[in-house]
Amino acid sequence: QVQVVESGGGSVQAGGSLRLSCRASGNINSLDRMAWFRQSPGSTREWVGEIRSSSTILYADSVKGRFTISRGDARNTVFLQMTNLKPEDTGIYSCNVDTFNGWQKQNYWGVGTQVTVSS
Repeated sequence: QVQVVESGGGSVQAGGSLRLSCRASGNINSLDRMAWFRQSPGSTREWVGEIRSSSTILYADSVKGRFTISRGDARNTVFLQMTNLKPEDTGIYSCNVDTFNGWQKQNYWGVGTQVTVSS
């Protein structure tokens, strides 16, 4: 089992910045992909970006150039640095973690952290 906890959400004005953290604990020996998703009221969950075990980092077009994903010194922590925030970035940001032990893949979600951007 893996536990996923996000932190760092809050309220900012448009143009501001926030840094979110995602920490995985438990059986983390087989951590694979760590991804960020977001969901605003009335909308479906949207993929924001991810970092893979190969260190490849991918972003959604809507955040490219404004958001940066990085990994902490410990491979079980991932950050989402958000700059030039816009009101449409408002939502609950959740971390999604894949594990793969060579024969079985599992997926885990955190409960999310609220980001509110006011105009």
